[in-house]
Amino acid sequence: DAQESRGLGDVYKRQGINAEYGGLKNRGSEMAAKERSNAVEEPLDLIRLSLDEKIYVKLRGERELRGKLYAYDQHLNMILGEVEETITTVEIHYDTLEEIVTPKKRKVDFLFVRGDGVILVAPPIRT
Repeated sequence: DAQESRGLGDVYKRQGINAEYGGLKNRGSEMAAKERSNAVEEPLDLIRLSLDEKIYVKLRGERELRGKLYAYDQHLNMILGEVEETITTVEIHYDTLEEIVTPKKRKVDFLFVRGDGVILVAPPIRT
């Protein structure tokens, strides 16, 4: 048992968890301090600072979204509200070989966006 608990302590140390205080206490206080801060230390911090604000999301398949960011996770799964979705289709005219670009727009109250389809997330412009 001593060997096993020492091994777990090593795992806790590598993960930055203090085993004496139940593990999550220190990590939780670090995360809470980071959430209060406006500092951008890693890429997802930009998205965290955009909560409750309008953002632009470009998706695979020529889809674009503009909406209010309510929630997200580390996989870029997002919940957006007051969403305007634009789907752009490009067809080639058979006779003239001319591209015909057709944007379709729709409004959605709430939308769950799966993160693996996200190409780009743009936060609102800050002045």
